[in-house]
Amino acid sequence: MSQTAERSKAEKARAALPVLSNRATRPPGAPLWTALGVALAAVGCAPPGPTAPLSATEGMRSSMVLGKALDTRISFLRAGNPAGPCVVLVHGTPGTATGWADYLKAPPAGTYVVALDRPGFGASAPVGAVSSLAAQAAAVIALLPTDRRPVVLLGHSLGAPIVAWAAAQLAAEQPERSVAIVMLAGSLDPAQERVHAMQYVGAWTPVQWLLPRVIRNANAELMALKPELEALGKILPSVKAKVVIVPGTADELVPVANVAYMQERFSGARCITTVLLEGQNHFLPWNSEGAVRDALRVALEPAC
Repeated sequence: MSQTAERSKAEKARAALPVLSNRATRPPGAPLWTALGVALAAVGCAPPGPTAPLSATEGMRSSMVLGKALDTRISFLRAGNPAGPCVVLVHGTPGTATGWADYLKAPPAGTYVVALDRPGFGASAPVGAVSSLAAQAAAVIALLPTDRRPVVLLGHSLGAPIVAWAAAQLAAEQPERSVAIVMLAGSLDPAQERVHAMQYVGAWTPVQWLLPRVIRNANAELMALKPELEALGKILPSVKAKVVIVPGTADELVPVANVAYMQERFSGARCITTVLLEGQNHFLPWNSEGAVRDALRVALEPAC
């Protein structure tokens, strides 16, 4: 097939996708996506957590020291078939690998599943925040099997731009590798990002050291996110992966307008599938497990 025919086919497929207005905003009165709001939710004030107990991940824990990328130790959980296609689960901010306990306890059939504590969270170093998407993506890529088997990278919330950056890096460095990414309630559009005044208070040194590490680091990541997303936007067209976009239409933390931005910027993707989860909020890994597993199934299929 000629490049012109391939481009025409891709444009027709993209035209069939549901397109959402970039002018969509957070609902009136909805909380801004601040470190405080997300952190309070993550510790139990809003979303459910995994149904599997923490003990379910005992024996899955491992760690490795990254080299030039971060020069730090990364802790991760792994389960499933060590020889199977690799699925990497990347949490948002804040979060840890144990949030994926249900998926680790029952991995998609035949797959090798890895969930990491992102740099700056859980049992991973460093103590401080690592707000660079490129550095976070390097930690994800470092966990991939070296035999270049097919991989699926699933990112939830802030994990989504991290896996998008990793996919762009893999397209440049390992173009022969089959890559798919799942963007779960992902925040990629820099125009949707705001820094709340209270976040500056939280970043003030005397206040900062009164806060738990998880909130300090989440706040630092969110305050740096807009320029990081602007840099990411420049390389999104280079992503050659299959892309699966899964937002909740009632997400008050990450506006659903991010979908239209992704559909436009992933212009070099092999294919894009968008699944809108009507009435669902931001916490899809726990309240929409069936839909998340369906998205993984689609991502694991060799064909588009």
